[in-house]
Amino acid sequence: MSSVPALPGEIIRGEHAEYLKHAVRELLGINTTKFPGSQPVSFMKKDLARLEVEDYWVCEKSDGIRVLVFIMLVPHTNEQEIYLIDRKNEYRRVNGLYFPHFEDPRMGLENTLLDGELVMDISPSGRETLRLLAFDCIAVNGISIMEKSLTSRYGKLDQWVVRPFEKMLRDVPAMGSALPFEIKVKRMERSYSIELVLKEVIPKLEHKHDGLIYSCASSGYVIGTDNRILKWKPPSENSIDFKLELRFPPSKLHGEGLDYYSKPTFLLMQWCGGKKYDFFDTIRISDEGWEKMKETCEQYDDRIVEVVWDFQEKNWKILRFRDDKTDGNHRDIVANILVSITDGVEVDELIKNAPEVRAAWKLRESSGPSAPGQPPAPANTLPPRPPPQQQRQLRYVPMPPNEYGRVSGPIMVAGMLR
Repeated sequence: MSSVPALPGEIIRGEHAEYLKHAVRELLGINTTKFPGSQPVSFMKKDLARLEVEDYWVCEKSDGIRVLVFIMLVPHTNEQEIYLIDRKNEYRRVNGLYFPHFEDPRMGLENTLLDGELVMDISPSGRETLRLLAFDCIAVNGISIMEKSLTSRYGKLDQWVVRPFEKMLRDVPAMGSALPFEIKVKRMERSYSIELVLKEVIPKLEHKHDGLIYSCASSGYVIGTDNRILKWKPPSENSIDFKLELRFPPSKLHGEGLDYYSKPTFLLMQWCGGKKYDFFDTIRISDEGWEKMKETCEQYDDRIVEVVWDFQEKNWKILRFRDDKTDGNHRDIVANILVSITDGVEVDELIKNAPEVRAAWKLRESSGPSAPGQPPAPANTLPPRPPPQQQRQLRYVPMPPNEYGRVSGPIMVAGMLR
């Protein structure tokens, strides 16, 4: 089975989907119609010095599916509904979950937005468990906390969302009888504890991982590219997402049309924003590889593909198709990743730099109690729950036409499913 799980839940479409997107925009006070999550940048050599200047946390980069979790209190009915938001900004309603309020467990948590990743954990005995590894809280109980530090947001995620949820399951086990997935807070360590993560945390994982994530402890939440979230991979494993386009040769039999039985040219197209893509490079596929691709009867044209550079073969290598993404990496991101491939940081350099990072961290820590550290304990004073008559009513916004159809054209061409 693939290490990347399928998303549970029913996709919401039409007016209902637009209503939910509007609700999230209202909750966060934003105008974007895109996926409202943050995106990391590639770790480069210059970032080694950054770890000494600012407090960063580090965790393993899970090989799963990125999702936001929208816990919504439905107006007029006061019922709680739970939605998963994927990177295509599609909403899926999931059943079997309920989040109690952190002050009064008899009440449900109101409009809250979490960030995390769904992974498929496989135990040594082979038992599969779908888990949400939550690592951030963007809004809680109807209040956006995007401007708060990661230290503060992570603390609220743990103390105000996950711990009350876990206590509910202990007190009322029946509430966990139909969970679509388990929920855990993702473990974070101080950036100088890199050896702990590599030698103790990662070997005990029951899911695949593909690198490390460094996050600035003092940063607010940034929608879109966040230059203070650093994605580290060994230079040889740094990957880029492109749109794959197939160009078939002209037909020799009829003098017109295309020869869909011949091996095409495989083009890697980089995203330039909007609907614009530019040619970046070609990828060589062997005749044997092409025959295997045809046997699957899958569509390969017009899909987002994740590739790495093979230094020995001097060619791009396909890792997987990213059907969870609408677009490939933006050309600016591609340029940064190329730098990280050619001038990347090996794991030995991270370990070697750890003592300097620790010394700088301890020096800042000794200068005052306000320096970010481990997740804080919950505050003594919690934000009050607004009375029902003061809750903001959400208004319907008409749904725009769908501009991101994955596949266009006929369903089948030359016997191949598109």
